[in-house]
Amino acid sequence: MIVTGASEEALAQDGKGFIKNKVIAHRGAFKNTGSPENSLASLNHAIEMGCEGSEFDVWMTADSVLVVNHDADFMGMFIEDTTYKELLQKKYPNGENIPTAEAYIKEGIKQNHTKLIFEIKPSKKSKEHGLKLAEKSVALVHQLNAQNWVDYISFDYDICKKVMELDPKANVAYLNGDLSPAELKKDGFFGLDYSLKVIKKHPEWIKQARENGLTVNVWTVNKKEDMEWLLDEGADFITTNEPEQLLKIISNK
Repeated sequence: MIVTGASEEALAQDGKGFIKNKVIAHRGAFKNTGSPENSLASLNHAIEMGCEGSEFDVWMTADSVLVVNHDADFMGMFIEDTTYKELLQKKYPNGENIPTAEAYIKEGIKQNHTKLIFEIKPSKKSKEHGLKLAEKSVALVHQLNAQNWVDYISFDYDICKKVMELDPKANVAYLNGDLSPAELKKDGFFGLDYSLKVIKKHPEWIKQARENGLTVNVWTVNKKEDMEWLLDEGADFITTNEPEQLLKIISNK
């Protein structure tokens, strides 16, 4: 159930029932809910609030299990050198284990209001490890029939290209901020997903992205004045640790 007080306009939906309000909860809705970031609890809070999307970060363990965590280590254990069973030795304060990507996606596809923004993390070990993660990520999404829910993002250009090769219909956006909209369009991207710092340096890229048929997401935007500026400039999505604040701003417009 959607429990946010957002207006009907802010909760407009696309043809498949997904919300269209620009609000992407960064690592789920964790900051003001007391839930661990990237946990199933933070995902469900983002869904309950009525966010358009909930972003999550995925690594691959030493035994090739895909797990959801922002940093390269989980409570001091370097994920790429650790087995999944070893990661289960530690728990979040709310009692959750580190979620697998499979468990996270299965939880997310129980509803059809909030998209799952799947960030494939570049490997700290090798390019090959990162590309294997990309392959396993796309395979998992297809195995779970979750294509309608999932959009992909990555800082690694080769990972993005691999996802588009494996699933030409996938929505893929690039995070690193070093390429213009025209360059991304040439390689078939769905959109750019750049930091607020980059977009403030190149505000013209919002208009150029629109001219090239690309979407614009900006991260991580936590100040009211920045949110309002991006809404006025026509950003398609805004990734934030403060989804409640952004939902309120949108509902009051």
